Amino acid sequence: MISKHSCFRKLLYYSQKASEWIEEDTCPDYMLKGEECLKKEADRVYNYLHLTTETKLTEKVEHELLAVHVTELLEKKDSGIKALFRDEKVDDISRIFRLYSKIPEGLELVANALKQHVTVEGTTLVQQVEDAASNRSFSQDSNAPGRNEQVDCYRILIPKLIELQDKYKIYLNSCFKSHDLFQKALKEAFEVFCNKTVNGNVSAENLASFADHILRKGGIEKLGDEAIEETLEKIVELLDSIIEKDVFSEFYRKKLARRLLFDRSTNDHHERSILSKLKQRCGALFTMKMEGMVTDVVLAKENQISFHEYLRNPDLHPGVDFIATVLTTGFWPSYKSLDIILPTEMVKCMEVFKGFYEKKTKKRKLTWIHSLGTCHINGKFEPKQIELIVSTYQAAVLLLFNESNRLSYTEMVSQLNLTHEDMARLLHSLSCAKYKILNKDPTSKSISQSDTFEFNSKFTDKLRRIKVPLPTVDDRKKVIEEVDKDRRYAIDAAVVRVMKSRKVLSYQQLISETVQQLSHSFKPDIKAIKKRIEDLIIRDYMERDPDQPNMFRYLA
Repeated sequence: MISKHSCFRKLLYYSQKASEWIEEDTCPDYMLKGEECLKKEADRVYNYLHLTTETKLTEKVEHELLAVHVTELLEKKDSGIKALFRDEKVDDISRIFRLYSKIPEGLELVANALKQHVTVEGTTLVQQVEDAASNRSFSQDSNAPGRNEQVDCYRILIPKLIELQDKYKIYLNSCFKSHDLFQKALKEAFEVFCNKTVNGNVSAENLASFADHILRKGGIEKLGDEAIEETLEKIVELLDSIIEKDVFSEFYRKKLARRLLFDRSTNDHHERSILSKLKQRCGALFTMKMEGMVTDVVLAKENQISFHEYLRNPDLHPGVDFIATVLTTGFWPSYKSLDIILPTEMVKCMEVFKGFYEKKTKKRKLTWIHSLGTCHINGKFEPKQIELIVSTYQAAVLLLFNESNRLSYTEMVSQLNLTHEDMARLLHSLSCAKYKILNKDPTSKSISQSDTFEFNSKFTDKLRRIKVPLPTVDDRKKVIEEVDKDRRYAIDAAVVRVMKSRKVLSYQQLISETVQQLSHSFKPDIKAIKKRIEDLIIRDYMERDPDQPNMFRYLA
């Protein structure tokens, strides 16, 4: 056994040495010396002392060498933990983890240092992208030639965040052995900067836009299947750091709908693959509607084959080639549908398909969403015939000119039953934008109710097929409104579930358990929960205890 006097002298020796080294050495050099001292002490115990001495002696030496100077070591200028991460000193970082895992609260201090460093690095990265987007001048690694950088900043931001995520995932696995403390530290750090609004877009939208960029035809340079799968996996991993997962879900669903309906998806396998990954991480409820959308499109194609067979009867032919995609209302985003009076050519197509569909099922009602329709029209212009790809509403306007070569604004409004806002948008796309299919009198860039329009028979273009775009409508506000509406239902359901299982609960407990239930999808506002509780009381789902206002009782 070692005497108390000898132990005291030994600790005094290490205390003096530690004070010298902390002044003279870098953090890595200090840690090397400390590790060597601990190894020598273990050898001495094994060779000269009773083994029961080792634990107490080691704890004392570790305290003097590591615990006493932990803050100075980790924050040492030019060689502390931040510098080690900056210079990617994997071996030195691993040594810090090994040594500080042996002292009480040692790893908490290292994990906190990691969290602070990653938070600063990530916040700086996000700010750089924000500044570049504001100045419309991304760095040279931007691969977005010819595009508006303000719109496509997610193409720079998300890859950089994924790169940062990969970098610290290596540290987590190789240096920190996937320790829970460091997993938590990284998650909390990423949540700080991954949820910042960049260039007016919320983080959830940026991530959904980047996923769409990967999965959309022409969205990204050709990648192999393995590279796409790897990128999709990293996108889903990054979603863990997004607090408002329900906002991501709604934006992603909107973009998925456009890919599926307009045949813009690169690969059905990749669409199902990312949904599978999202389902594993976020639960079946998160992807239920999206999976339903993918299934709908598959069934719709089968339905189209049956419809073409149905049209073999010459008496049933709609007069033009016609394809209808039948979708399940509950799965898809809501779309604005105008109460338009369509031309007879279109009405006939719809009636033929309606007859076919009603023979297949009696339990479903068809509701036509013309805003998603596309028409191919042959424009017979004097220079040459050009195929025009237009929306259903644009086609309805153009078909009016088969009956009359010149129409006033009021005549078209009367025949189509459209509002001024909708009519002006359509006529602007056909007479004031890139392709002037109609001539407007008087000539100007705005649409007035006194205007007159004439078919531009002299219109021509170098292409024989052109797509006439409609002005894009920013539906971000609508998406956020829909999410807020869904959140009210989600809070109601969570409160009722909690009260149904607990029967009687205090206000603070109810708030705490409700937040816990909803945290996997979004971070609910306490005021919003309180408001929903009041509404549920009015609707007799629960009541306040008359003697204790902060206690609630569930009403069956």
